[in-house]
Amino acid sequence: MRWALIKAAVAGTTMVALAFLIPLGLMVQQTARDRAFTAAERQAAALGPALAITTDQDAIDRALASTDAGAQNRMAVHLPARVPPAVAPGDGGPGGPTIGQARAAAADVSTASGQGRSFTVGVPGGYALLQPVAVDTGRTAVVEVFVADGDLTRGVATAWLVLSAVALGLVAISVLVADRMGTRIVASARRLASAARSLGAGDLAVRVPVDGRVAAGSPEELREAGHAFNTMADRVVQLLAAERELAADLSHRLRTPLTVLRLNAASLGEGDAADATRHAVAQLEREVDQIIRSARRSPGDAPVVAVGCDVTEVLRERVGFWSALAEDEGRRWQLAGADRALPVPVQRGDLAAVVDALLGNVFRHTAVGTAFSVDVLATDGSVIVLVGDAGPGFSDPAAALKRGEGHGGEGSTGLGLDIVRKLAESTGGDLALGRSAVLGGAELRLRLRTRPEVASPRTGRRRSRATLFQK
Repeated sequence: MRWALIKAAVAGTTMVALAFLIPLGLMVQQTARDRAFTAAERQAAALGPALAITTDQDAIDRALASTDAGAQNRMAVHLPARVPPAVAPGDGGPGGPTIGQARAAAADVSTASGQGRSFTVGVPGGYALLQPVAVDTGRTAVVEVFVADGDLTRGVATAWLVLSAVALGLVAISVLVADRMGTRIVASARRLASAARSLGAGDLAVRVPVDGRVAAGSPEELREAGHAFNTMADRVVQLLAAERELAADLSHRLRTPLTVLRLNAASLGEGDAADATRHAVAQLEREVDQIIRSARRSPGDAPVVAVGCDVTEVLRERVGFWSALAEDEGRRWQLAGADRALPVPVQRGDLAAVVDALLGNVFRHTAVGTAFSVDVLATDGSVIVLVGDAGPGFSDPAAALKRGEGHGGEGSTGLGLDIVRKLAESTGGDLALGRSAVLGGAELRLRLRTRPEVASPRTGRRRSRATLFQK
C-alpha cells in the first residue's frame, strides 16, 4: 500500500507539473523572442530623431556608433537618394548609401522602403528588422537591426532548468507526503493484521489501539475496523466463557449418574467383569473431572504441560480391556509390535481415549465375530498405530473424517475419528483411512510424531494432516 501511494503521488504530480510547466516553458521561449525583437525596434527607433534632422553620412555614422547595436556591428542605415527615384513605390530601394554592416537583401530593403512598414526577414545567423523612417517628403530611409539566433533563445535554457527543478521538487515533496501518509496507513493496517494473527493464535487479550497517540494518524476507516475487531474479540471472549461454563455445568451433571454407577459397581463383588466395570467407572470419573478442570481454566492461565507416555504400554492396557468384549463376541484379535517402549509427546489419558475410539469404532461398525488387529510401527521420528478389521470397510472415507458426519448408528456422535485426528495433528502427525491388506476390511493409520517434522524443501509446508490411502 505504501508503494502504491508513492506511485500514485508521483504519477499525479508529474501530470500536473507537465500540464503547467510545458506551457510556461513555451511562454518563456516566446517571451525571449518578443524581447529580442522589441529591443531591436527600440534600437531602430533611437535613430529616428537623427534621421529626421539630417541625412549627413558623418552625422548618421556618429549616431549609429552611439547605439549598442551599432557599436556591435549589428545595425545599418540605408539612406535615400538626394533626388527621389522616378519609380513606383516598392519597385526599388532608397537608392542612397548604406551606413553600417548590412545583412538584408536589397530587395527586402526596397520593399520596406516602398511599403512604409517594418518587418523582419531571415538572414544568415538570425533575423534582420527593417524599420522605414521618413526623412522628408518623398524620401524614406530604412534602419536595419540584426537579431542573432542566440538573442531569440537567451535565458530559455535557464528557464527550462528552473522549471524542471521546480517539477522535480514538487514530485519529491509529493513523494515525501505520500510516504508519510502511507507509513501511517501501513502501520495501522499492520497493527490490525498482527492483532488478528495473535487472536487466531489464541491470545484473547489482544486489542487494537483505536484512541490516543498511537492511533492518531490512522485513517478513520482503519479506526472503525479496529473498533469492529475489538468488539469481535470481546464477543469471542464472552462466547468462550459461556461455552466453558456450559461444558462445566453439563459435565457436573454427570456426577450424579456416575455416583450411582460407582455404587452399583462396588456391589458387583469379585471377578474380571466386576473389576473391568469398576475400572471403567473410575476412568470415566477421571475424564469428567478433567473436562470440568479444563472448562474452568481461563484462557490466560498457563497451559497444562504435556507429559509423554509409552504407546506400547497404553496399547497393551486398552487392547487387554477390549479383549474381554472381543471374547464375548467371538472376535479374533492380535496385537503386534508392542514389544518395546515407544514414547510419544502425548498425555497418557488422551492417548488411551484415542485408542478406545479406534477400537470402539471396530466394535460399532462391524458385525459380531469380525476379527481385528492392532499393529504398532516405529519409523524415523514417528510412531504409527494400525487398526484393521475384516469388516466391509468404509463406504465413504472422506465423510468419515468430517467432524460430526459419521453414521455409526445408535449411540454414535460422529466425533470419534475427529478426536483421533486432532490428537495426531497436535504432534505434527495425521490420521489416514484405507483398506487393510491383511484382513480386507477397513484400516485406520494413526501417525504420531516424536519430534518436529522438517518442512519439505520444495513446498516449505508439511504434508496433509488427514489423508486417504489404498492398499
